[in-house]
Amino acid sequence: MAQVSIIGLGRMGRAMAVRLVERGFAVAVYNRTVRRAEELAGEVDVRVCVTAREAAAASPVVITAVADDAALLEVAEGGDGLLAGLGDGTVVVETSTVAATTMRELAGLVAATGARLLDAPVSGSVPSVQKGELVFLVGGDADAVDAVRPVMDALAKQVIHLGDVGAGAATKLAVNAVVHALNVSLSEALVLTEQAGVGREAAYDAIAASAAGAPFVHYKRAAFLDPEATPAAFALALVAKDLRLAIALAEETGAPLPQARANLEVVEGAVAGGNGERDMSWLAEVHRNT
Repeated sequence: MAQVSIIGLGRMGRAMAVRLVERGFAVAVYNRTVRRAEELAGEVDVRVCVTAREAAAASPVVITAVADDAALLEVAEGGDGLLAGLGDGTVVVETSTVAATTMRELAGLVAATGARLLDAPVSGSVPSVQKGELVFLVGGDADAVDAVRPVMDALAKQVIHLGDVGAGAATKLAVNAVVHALNVSLSEALVLTEQAGVGREAAYDAIAASAAGAPFVHYKRAAFLDPEATPAAFALALVAKDLRLAIALAEETGAPLPQARANLEVVEGAVAGGNGERDMSWLAEVHRNT
């Protein structure tokens, strides 16, 4: 039985832990809020670690899945951090959406321990994890990718090796810029049809069946049709974080990003209105109440 550690038990980290247990892996977990780890251990057979260091030392493959750059560095550094528990041959699979510069900084720190880091953010949702249909966007050493392939294959339908560390992070920001643009446009389009007298469900069916019916449109159906009853899957505050990171990368590289800047303005307005913890689809509700 292969051993994997997961650091960070938000929606995606938790779902990955469950999926790996179901696929026969022995899983150790760590979360800064210990209660989440303990609750998970009450549902599936995982080992709860009290520090990131303990989790990193427990397995040859360590998956990190945290909210942002600050959280990643917090769990990595210090006497009880991830870096303190790494050893020769360990591969860290960093799946969070963070800046490429943060990925490269962490890769250097990981390498100094004798371990290797894969810059490997994922595209997909919790249902994608549950079905083993994530897409890994990977930067890093090809040999390290081969070493963790059984773990990735248990979680994903595709692993795309994009180049060196930083390439995965940059590509994930590009992918999310498209997703967030779809979210803004879909929110506006749905409210437009409603105000023109078309029923919400019928309008959504039409959009989903059209050329605009990307996978995002299909898996966000419940959230858009019944926003009050559907739990948040991707908070607007995190959407704003992603767009800021994408714009910062654009400024570093000289790439124009006018659409992302316009979308960030819309999202920041919604967050400023007290909707930061609401799901990204809540933008439609913001438009309805404008």
